[in-house]
Amino acid sequence: MIARPALLLLADGTAYRGGGIGPEGTSQGEAVFNTCMTGYEEALTDPSYAGQILVFCYPLIGNYGLDPAVRQHRTICVAGAVFKRVSRHPNHYRSQGTVPQWLDESGVRGIEGIDTRALVTRLREAGTMRAVLAVGERAVADASGSLARYLGEPLDTPALVRSVSVARDHTEGGGPLRVGLLDCGTKQNIVRCLADCGAEVVEVPCDATSAHLHELGLDGLVVSNGPGDPAGLERVVGTLRDTIAHEDLPMLGICLGHQLLAEALGAKTYKLKYGHRGGNQPVMDCRSGDVIITAQNHGYAVDPATLPPDVEQTLINLNDGTNEGLRHRRLPIASVQFHPEASPGPADARGIFAEFIATVREHKEATR
Repeated sequence: MIARPALLLLADGTAYRGGGIGPEGTSQGEAVFNTCMTGYEEALTDPSYAGQILVFCYPLIGNYGLDPAVRQHRTICVAGAVFKRVSRHPNHYRSQGTVPQWLDESGVRGIEGIDTRALVTRLREAGTMRAVLAVGERAVADASGSLARYLGEPLDTPALVRSVSVARDHTEGGGPLRVGLLDCGTKQNIVRCLADCGAEVVEVPCDATSAHLHELGLDGLVVSNGPGDPAGLERVVGTLRDTIAHEDLPMLGICLGHQLLAEALGAKTYKLKYGHRGGNQPVMDCRSGDVIITAQNHGYAVDPATLPPDVEQTLINLNDGTNEGLRHRRLPIASVQFHPEASPGPADARGIFAEFIATVREHKEATR
């Protein structure tokens, strides 16, 4: 089969040509890279990648095929995908297809056969940037015009979050504790981990009000991961600020949820040059000195210098010193920048869910 022409064009004018996968046309998004050697299905379905063109550092993707059981969302969430090489003949007993077939069926564009090492080096040196991915001769010819139009558009974080959030309340699990999950683009494994710890998990839309959360009779609240700039989610931050003001609900933030809780508590966030996206990030506990290996996927971070006096930093990234966790000194509120539901350690961070559920249980018993 002769590959269709495809082009990845970055905002700075750098162009990479290769073969196209998926439907003809143009996709747009922020070009970012992931350093994991495995987990391409989880990455492609991670809602935190909504609105982004994902570059895979590992040179061969798709060699163990597809297993729907590991997907983190009902659909592929990335705006586009970039590969050095994609396997069309996977080998695994649970495989149910190939990555190119999956992209075709999902209507997601990809490009393969480019020098991903050079591309990742470019993104590390210049920072992540907007890009367009064009598949087919007509789309490639109009790529410059598509990019110019895209660069003139604002980043609409609320729309990105709504696109990967549940539309209405949804309940999973049947434990004795009722835990809300404010869905800003949650990964399915977060729901599984909470349910495994003994929680009835009530997923609620990202635009839920504090009054609605109160009506649900929750014992605790988790604020999920998701895409975009936390500073663009004023409505969600306002909901969290109102909920915190009641001082009656244990809360846990994960990734974007960590940033949103920080802003609700009075801190500020900022954009990282190229973010943390991979499964090898070392994080140190500021209190014990213990180090865990974490999986991460974020382009923004909390500025620890802006934390109010009643909030303390609990975790830091040993690669660059950025903030990885916080907790309120008086209220049962804590959050982490990484993904405790992922398994790079493989179970280094899973205790965070157990600690949160224990806090929820203790708080419920104390307030009876």
